Amino acid sequence: MNERLIELTEVNPSDLFGVNNINLDILKKYFPKLKIIARGSKIKLFGEVEILDEFEKRFGMLVDYYTRFNSLDENSIERLLTTNGSDVSKEKSNSKDVILHGVSGKTIKARTQNQREMVSSMNKNDILFAVGPAGTGKTYTAVAIAVKALKERQVKRIVLTRPAVEAGENLGFLPGDLKEKLDPYMQPLYDALRDMIPYEKLESYFEKGIIQIAPLAFMRGRTLDHSFVILDEAQNTTHNQMKMFLTRMGKHAKFIITGDPGQIDLPKKQISGLKEALLSLKSVKGISFVYLDDKDVMRHRLVKEIVKAFKSIESS
Repeated sequence: MNERLIELTEVNPSDLFGVNNINLDILKKYFPKLKIIARGSKIKLFGEVEILDEFEKRFGMLVDYYTRFNSLDENSIERLLTTNGSDVSKEKSNSKDVILHGVSGKTIKARTQNQREMVSSMNKNDILFAVGPAGTGKTYTAVAIAVKALKERQVKRIVLTRPAVEAGENLGFLPGDLKEKLDPYMQPLYDALRDMIPYEKLESYFEKGIIQIAPLAFMRGRTLDHSFVILDEAQNTTHNQMKMFLTRMGKHAKFIITGDPGQIDLPKKQISGLKEALLSLKSVKGISFVYLDDKDVMRHRLVKEIVKAFKSIESS
């Protein structure tokens, strides 16, 4: 009898095997001639070489499916074990607007034309400026695009950053060390990631530095190769900060810069680096610009009306 060992490194065994190992029991049912022993992240197999090869192939399909869609039900398992697997994945991704599948298989979509334009632009360019008012999904869509690139191994890490500018409040008086002071400020980025990556995997990514969240000042001196980098709240960058950030771009990197020129928290005499960049970079090849507006607002219906009302005041 031949022995083979499979070690799970990319997924949590308890998530893959299901509640009370229900998914593992289905596997055993389909491979009755194999002795299958699962302990922790390791699976020991005993049986004939041909059956071991087939099991390893099918098990790899299950892992790939779970990694891609963050869910694995009995129906999907049985179809992956009895077909070539591609049809199952196609059915799950049949909407052209789907960016990726998040926690528990939640579908993360581009829901408006401008959000779809963000996705399309990043397929064609390495730098994207996504500009628009609050609630238009700029940050959420940008994070989804980045997570998709990481899942598909287009990049090796995600770096999320914001300028640490106080929006009428004083961060210095918040309790705790620097990370504890900044965590609430970075909360929108954490919230988006938690929708898209299971908790334990996300924590592992943070620990290994595969996903990094840091204030913009921490970007100085870095060269970001093989990275997907998002600069959020870019309206609060200065000229020097924007220049510093854009020149961090290394080989095989992708950058998305998001911001709302209508919510600048810089001192009155300070010119926004975002506004300067939108003017000075508009003719540079490889950089695209998407302008979102009140039609893209995905929050409470009143947010759209609020955006319109303030827009009319600011333009008068």
